[in-house]
Amino acid sequence: MVNKTVHDALVSFVAERDWAQFHTPENLAKSVAIEAGELLECFQWSATGDPKRVREELADVLTYCLLLANRIGADPDQIVLEKLEVTRKKYPVDKARGSTWKSHDEKHGNWPVVYVLDNGRKTAQTTPNNGLRDIYVGESLNAVGRLRQHLESPAKQHLTNVRVILHEKFNKSVCLDLESYLIKMLAGDGANQVLNRNNGITEAKYYQRDTYRETFRAIFEQLRADGVFTRSIAEIENSDLFKLSPFKALTEDQANSVEEIVKGFLINIKGGDKSTIVIQGDPGTGKSVVAIYLIKLLVDIKTFDSLEDLDSDSRFSHFFTETNQSLLQGLRIGLVVPQQSLRATIKNVFRKTRGLHPGMVMTPFEVGEADGIFDLLLVDETHRLNQRASQPSGGLNAKFSAITRELFSRDDASKTQLDWIRAKSRHQIFLLDAVQSVRPADLPPELLSDLVADTRASGRHFQLQTQMRVQAGSDFVSYVRWILDPRPLSVPRVRLHFEEYDFRAFDTVAQMRHEIFRRNAEVGLSRMVAGYAWEWKTRKDKNAFDIEISQTRLRWNSIPTDWVASSNALEEVGSIHTVQGYDLNYVGVIIGLDLRFDPDRRRLFIDRDSYFDKKGKENNRALGRACSDDDLLRFITQIYAVLLTRGIRALNPNSFTMPSD
Repeated sequence: MVNKTVHDALVSFVAERDWAQFHTPENLAKSVAIEAGELLECFQWSATGDPKRVREELADVLTYCLLLANRIGADPDQIVLEKLEVTRKKYPVDKARGSTWKSHDEKHGNWPVVYVLDNGRKTAQTTPNNGLRDIYVGESLNAVGRLRQHLESPAKQHLTNVRVILHEKFNKSVCLDLESYLIKMLAGDGANQVLNRNNGITEAKYYQRDTYRETFRAIFEQLRADGVFTRSIAEIENSDLFKLSPFKALTEDQANSVEEIVKGFLINIKGGDKSTIVIQGDPGTGKSVVAIYLIKLLVDIKTFDSLEDLDSDSRFSHFFTETNQSLLQGLRIGLVVPQQSLRATIKNVFRKTRGLHPGMVMTPFEVGEADGIFDLLLVDETHRLNQRASQPSGGLNAKFSAITRELFSRDDASKTQLDWIRAKSRHQIFLLDAVQSVRPADLPPELLSDLVADTRASGRHFQLQTQMRVQAGSDFVSYVRWILDPRPLSVPRVRLHFEEYDFRAFDTVAQMRHEIFRRNAEVGLSRMVAGYAWEWKTRKDKNAFDIEISQTRLRWNSIPTDWVASSNALEEVGSIHTVQGYDLNYVGVIIGLDLRFDPDRRRLFIDRDSYFDKKGKENNRALGRACSDDDLLRFITQIYAVLLTRGIRALNPNSFTMPSD
């Protein structure tokens, strides 16, 4: 404290001078800051500093602080005592820097643990992070030391709530797995902004992993009871936020693809070379997950703090270097999603993910109209990009022409939205499944084939194989495409059985609907979908019914975006335009009169008059192409293939040849 001698000397010093001309409070505050900087420099090259210089600089800091206190009429003794009392209350002795906590148990300083830091619910609601709570999950062999590092880190000092998960049977592998599990669940909960970097979520095997994982749910429930989680495990795992989270544990082929793509991308940026990459995969192989994961990884490499403790065992930790960070500075990146519903869902994921923002998710038109060039554009569902064709509105037709003219100096009808992407970016990553095109306006098969062939030839083609959605595996996806093959088959189409996958047919839509309701009550996320074999009457008359089969009357989806998660979804029927790209636990598929089977010729055929998607059978006047019956058969069978591969646990198809009424 300031004793009487110092106080009297200070008063005398001030009295000797004309105070008004000596220093204003602002100038004194600046002097404090300058001298504090000089004091800090004393320790730049040595932990102890030069004692003489430290003493001199400290004297300057203290003198200017006391002069400022005197100038503004503050009592130095009083404000210091008040500050100490506030700090004592805010950080009690038993919580201060972990010293006392460590003495309670030696495991606190020498045992594998997982910890959760957050800034509290009340604080989160007053922050600009969309009302989200900041939260961080870590693991360490020295909880006290690691938590001390976080307390000293400016980026985490606001995380004042600490929870440590410790068990005598924990080991390093268990803690890494639990850390990954909690990060995934917190990201999917929707109430948190997870501050962890995406340097490779661990999915390693270890001794008794299944046994340990059984305890994870109990840990989850304890944390939920303590307010860390706001939703149940089932609610989180059924959410799109969880399914599309950049914190997903990747399959081996996904991880290999991500690693090779990032490595090549960094090399290309350094060398100033352009690049085009294709990631190809069947339904359920996680193409959208890879796209989001890549963006989050690149953003994290660009923004990471070199002082952060990145897990050296993580799959992608070697990318987090200052050299790579420098290469990615100023990186302009975007994700193009042609479908309206999926785009809205992914925007929500970006809105709740640190480092990402909804504006990064765009339509092809937004990319075409954007100023300047993107460094990297990723395109999800590339097969749904448009060629020149009639758009849903006259305004979009005019935009198509204007963008093409701006990019290529003339309104060239041969140019597609794929050409726009190439013209607007130095690097492109196209994620596609060529047999998921569903409308004549979609990119033609031959163009997609050329794109795949070019990237194969340049060594920039990546194939995803592992089936992440359908529990029956890739064999089921192949089977669905086989029974929907529009070509005549020499082998009769037969129904196969898939172990642990509920694949069955119903005699009536009512029976199937009852089963979907039952399954939804059990596990949630069970929906009915249908081919576009019924008119959309409720678009104009909300009291009408769109689908009427025997005594069952149903309506199409009432909203165009994020229908799967909407409150009325269970009562309605989704179409290809609301479920493509989504996962369901159980799906009931109504196959309408648009698709039929000729037993004599052993082939499928279509009834054009029973197909009601006008844009789905429209001739392309701009290119002078007619949508033939063979074209329409290809689109309709591909639509049903998409619908039939939405279910994780089961597929329940219902087909009929003629309504009974």
